[in-house]
Amino acid sequence: MATAAHLLTPEEASANPPPEAIVVRFAGDSGDGMQLTGGQFTLSTALAGNDLATFPDFPAEIRAPQGTLFGVSAFQINFGSASIETAGDAPDVLVAMNPAALHVNVNDLKPGGLIIADEGEFNERNLAKAKYDANPLEDDSLAKWQLLKLNISQLTLDAVKPFGLGNKEALRCKNMWTLGLALWMFDRDRQPIVDWLKAKFAKAPELAEANIAALNAGHAYGETAELGGQMGQLHVPAAPAEPGLYRTVTGAEAISLGLVAGTQLAGLPMFFGGYPITPASAILHHLSRLKEYGVTTFQAEDEIAAVAASLGASYAGQLGVTSSSGPGIALKGEAIGLAIMTELPLVIVNSQRGGPSTGLPTKTEQSDLYQAVYGRNGDAPMPVIAARSPADAFECAIEACRIATQYMTPVMLLTDGYIANAAEPWKVPDISAFEAFPVTFLEEAPAEGFQPYARDDKLARPWVKPGTPGLLHRIGGIEKKAGTGNIDYSPANHQQMTELRRDKVAGIRVPDQEVTLGEAGGKLAVVGWGSTFGPIHQAVRRARKKGLDVSHVHLRHIWPMPKNLGDLLKGYEKVLVPEMNTGQLKTVLRDQYLVDARPLNKVSGQPFRIAEIEAAIDAALG
Repeated sequence: MATAAHLLTPEEASANPPPEAIVVRFAGDSGDGMQLTGGQFTLSTALAGNDLATFPDFPAEIRAPQGTLFGVSAFQINFGSASIETAGDAPDVLVAMNPAALHVNVNDLKPGGLIIADEGEFNERNLAKAKYDANPLEDDSLAKWQLLKLNISQLTLDAVKPFGLGNKEALRCKNMWTLGLALWMFDRDRQPIVDWLKAKFAKAPELAEANIAALNAGHAYGETAELGGQMGQLHVPAAPAEPGLYRTVTGAEAISLGLVAGTQLAGLPMFFGGYPITPASAILHHLSRLKEYGVTTFQAEDEIAAVAASLGASYAGQLGVTSSSGPGIALKGEAIGLAIMTELPLVIVNSQRGGPSTGLPTKTEQSDLYQAVYGRNGDAPMPVIAARSPADAFECAIEACRIATQYMTPVMLLTDGYIANAAEPWKVPDISAFEAFPVTFLEEAPAEGFQPYARDDKLARPWVKPGTPGLLHRIGGIEKKAGTGNIDYSPANHQQMTELRRDKVAGIRVPDQEVTLGEAGGKLAVVGWGSTFGPIHQAVRRARKKGLDVSHVHLRHIWPMPKNLGDLLKGYEKVLVPEMNTGQLKTVLRDQYLVDARPLNKVSGQPFRIAEIEAAIDAALG
């Protein structure tokens, strides 16, 4: 994912253009470069000052057979001159690079939307692979949409012919021809893409020039082809926003930067132990490029080694961090329990995906909430935080570092595949505005004697670096005696220590829950967590414009929950909880507050649409 940065001037920020938003989806074979095309279109959109949200959607297969339905890769972007909260419900424009891409995506397109299809790929063999009995570009099956047929394959070959590439290499430039046409359609500057291509292919300048030629040819086609009513050029003004420096950021990038910021605010170096797994691997990749900030990255041989090494780093006086997805978190479970028993700080990032087991590796889901809150042997309480968007993941990572170090506990930070891969504009914060929470290690024994499990007013035990003179102590997974930390199996001691660990987590100070949109009390509260924020927020906004009594409440702190949450929820007649699972937060709310929370569940591997939540609001309010 390319990153764009843009300094928004006060003049731009005070502009008030009419609200306008466009949803474009690029779709093709997983070898057609759709993610790259979408990423570069996102870069140009960000530089134009539009607000945006993206949704990369790709197959789980490393390389599915070319032209097949399960090998389709897509990238959707919603951009405009108004506030954008989601990647959009239905696309206005679908770019289909082959029959399979059309077959998989066309029914999502708005009625009257525009299809741009590469007719050069609609041959008999590809049609058969896509399960078409007839060519949809030549019958009436696409009548409810506008159709623009272009032989993108041949136009690309013509554009790059002077560079002497073979047929296969030449066709790899198709995505740049398509991007050039899209840049013309939405009045975008090509120069940042040209600069990126020159940097990317610095060691193969002939490939850079071929791709630039394809990009320019696609743009020129839009300028000169007199496409008429089917397609014209549209300029979308910049969105109003606060002045400042903005950049595009994915959830994985924001978490990485937030972890670095959190460890800097704690005054600690960071040790990150990870093992590659979709969609969490990007965090390891980003952190490996931030060594100058005291970050050590370690790719372990498996998930268990990764978390054990991170916990060892915390014991040694660094902040240990580990990351995975649901299957890997399951493998880490015993070591997370060890962190709870030894009461050492540890940050665990869970980028959720469809499950169980291997499940849907590249699709999004929110089905690890039970795992995060309850999923360990014994009574093993642990704080849980959930990010609501890519940009929000930055502050959530800082909060995870704060709680871990101040309360001497592991903390789980939940994101998901959508947040990890999606991008949005992010106003780069002034780090000096964040309150520091420097760590103090115990360096000499108190006058009354050293007790490794003595507790402060937060019930946190002291953090002691191993080898500190006079502070020798026992560490391990067997139950500790209160105070001394010696092994103690006695019933009364286990009762006491279990309750202390519970009370420490329950007593963590988290902000009171605010109402995100609407009033504190009324007929209906739509309660969400994580990446459902965007569709819930837009659905509630639309419902309130229709005069409906509905509010949006969105949780960041899943465990412990805000102290005022129970009273807040009891102020509403009805509570609706949309989740990309079968009702996990709903169950926790019922258990904790005895409220009749009703579920709205989706486990398709795709995010909620705004319309789905709007319909549920209408149904709940009769």
